[in-house]
Amino acid sequence: MRLLRFSVVALLAWSFLGSWTITRAENSRYSKVTVENTVPRRDVDGNVIDAHDGCLQFFEGRYYLYGTAYGKTAGFTINSRYRVYSSVDLEHWLFEGELLKEQPDGVYYRPYVAYNAKTRKYVLWYNWYPKLWDGKVGVAVCDTPVGPFTIVNTSVQLTQAKDRPGDGSLFVDQDNTAYFIYTAISQDHAIHVEKLSEDFLGSSGEVSAVMGRNCEAPVLFRRGATYYALFDQTCCFCQEGSGARVWTASNPLGPYREIGNINRDATGKPIIPAQQTYVATLETPNGPAYIWMGDEWRSQTDGVKGHDVQYWSAPLQFNADGSIATLKPVRSWTVNIRMGRHLPKRHALYTWPQKKDPATLRRDACNKAPLNELGEPLN
Repeated sequence: MRLLRFSVVALLAWSFLGSWTITRAENSRYSKVTVENTVPRRDVDGNVIDAHDGCLQFFEGRYYLYGTAYGKTAGFTINSRYRVYSSVDLEHWLFEGELLKEQPDGVYYRPYVAYNAKTRKYVLWYNWYPKLWDGKVGVAVCDTPVGPFTIVNTSVQLTQAKDRPGDGSLFVDQDNTAYFIYTAISQDHAIHVEKLSEDFLGSSGEVSAVMGRNCEAPVLFRRGATYYALFDQTCCFCQEGSGARVWTASNPLGPYREIGNINRDATGKPIIPAQQTYVATLETPNGPAYIWMGDEWRSQTDGVKGHDVQYWSAPLQFNADGSIATLKPVRSWTVNIRMGRHLPKRHALYTWPQKKDPATLRRDACNKAPLNELGEPLN
């Protein structure tokens, strides 16, 4: 009888431990994937992924790529859209629809999504212009990572709001505190880091000192106890690309110090002909891998901005002093990453119809080339 009891207890314990081990193994499943940088990524339907100047996140056991869809335009019409794609492995992508519901007319760039563990809301911060270059920052929320997001504020009152906020991106620290790193256009495109409110919907009023001027496309991330802010000179859809100056601090609000530039060679020329958009963190068996992402504007022979390649670097290499090794142009690379969970393809996607733009630019705001009535390049 005593032996039987022992056997039953042992069997139950083994069953519990076995099921826990299997569940843990399934949740920690890793596999090697290959990242290609020579051609535009495509979704499972064969369409080119049109998602630029955004971010790559891992939410609810799945990868999500957020970005701006430009289509055939030069990027200055009211018909640009925020889109999201999802993937289990960074290779097979599902189009999940558009993000913003009932957006006011304007020109939209740089969507960044974060999850607030306290409010259990997904929060979208974005840069938009009711008219060029009247910079504003908007914020929207949703219960899911795929939207549609409901706008709660079209003009967030950041500490530098009167100076026309431009490019910006989100960072959430380990304690669920969020920060927004952004440019102030009227301050010669000065870079600031600002601490957000607990709900991620506004500013706390705490802001860093200025780090650099005549800059844009900033990102902020953390590795160990060090915070990294990366940005470089203004670019305006530049074909040659821009650099990525590296600033570090022991606090997200600084003080920061500059320690190099990972996307310029000894002559000052960009190594990767791309403008930075994000530094993504991928989970690997050996710890986090940090991936630099940049848009290669005007990289396609068909001239379609929506087809431009987005470059994803091989994992960044960090030196003993905390500096980052310069980028290397890599056509493709392989990494062992956490696999996401499979989801069925959605059929009821949220999309917003195109409409006539009453103020479409007839000349490209960057290179002054002529545009047609739809805001598309003529050649």
